[in-house]
Amino acid sequence: MLAYIIVFIMSLVISLVFTPFVKKMAVGIGAVDLPNNRRINKLPVPTLGGVAIYLGFSAAMFYNISISRLSLVIFLGGTFILIVGIIDDLYEMSAHLKFFCQILAAAIPILFSIKIDFITNPISGGMIYLSHWGIPLTILWIVSITNTVNLVDGLDGLAAGISAIAALTLFFVALQEGQINAAVLSLALAGSALGFLKYNFHPAKIFMGDTGAMFCGYILAVISVSGALKSAATVTLVVPVLALGVPILDTVFAIIRRIYNGKPIGEADHGHIHHSLLALGFSQRQAVLGVYVISIFLGITALIINGSDYNIALILLGFVLAVLIYGAWRIGIFSVEIPKEGTSLENN
Repeated sequence: MLAYIIVFIMSLVISLVFTPFVKKMAVGIGAVDLPNNRRINKLPVPTLGGVAIYLGFSAAMFYNISISRLSLVIFLGGTFILIVGIIDDLYEMSAHLKFFCQILAAAIPILFSIKIDFITNPISGGMIYLSHWGIPLTILWIVSITNTVNLVDGLDGLAAGISAIAALTLFFVALQEGQINAAVLSLALAGSALGFLKYNFHPAKIFMGDTGAMFCGYILAVISVSGALKSAATVTLVVPVLALGVPILDTVFAIIRRIYNGKPIGEADHGHIHHSLLALGFSQRQAVLGVYVISIFLGITALIINGSDYNIALILLGFVLAVLIYGAWRIGIFSVEIPKEGTSLENN
């Protein structure tokens, strides 16, 4: 357990120490998020904060894990997606080019034979082995999670806090399954995200930008492929989905809402969970803390399901989904209209 504590403290301290330097660098090169009608921030805020998260995570990883297939994949893929994020934050890449780069990043684990091999049969509870179908499913999973974390980055501290909670959930799942490397990687990400959160919580002194949001999403996705999705003793796809529940469900609800309103899926609106909480009168801090509570609830549920009998896991999952859908309906997530051009407060 001491080794895990060292991982956590090391990643947290390095991220905490380097964030002010990254902030100064961002200001120097003009990587500043300016206020406009699509932003929550009222003042210019430096971005590229994901670089500090990357430094804390990478240092803790290489100090505590010997060079292996998994650590090499994490380093290569994480560095590539970080560079993509930096370019996007500086020059705003086209959506098609960014998506193509995300696919390339998602293909890196597959080149090293790290992919989703099976999922749970929802009827019998047995395993469905995917064979070559595991390749497109792995790419879909990694690209989707990379983007969902990016999409939820709408308030100060939201994506960093959710990433930390999701990483801690994956850490405990990895401990349950005896997966040491996945546990170390999860804890390294949790520590580096929390170190950065010191400067990112409202009022934010620096944003993680696409640099950090895509990096956190990518690392969480790859860890879950190498860790939680390798467990044959649980509802395999459900555990990481719940661990990353807030960004995933927020994205799913957004798709449903936009289809319901007859609008393009990619069109921005005021319906994300943080916007709904703000509309109910919550302050930014209260809204973010509220989403943290939901994330912790989903994380605990994932841990319970991972250690439960299959039938009990399905019943618990059905109950949790019913509660979440009802709660989303009550706060108006499904019914929010798409705003007219120039009225969105969305951060993404």
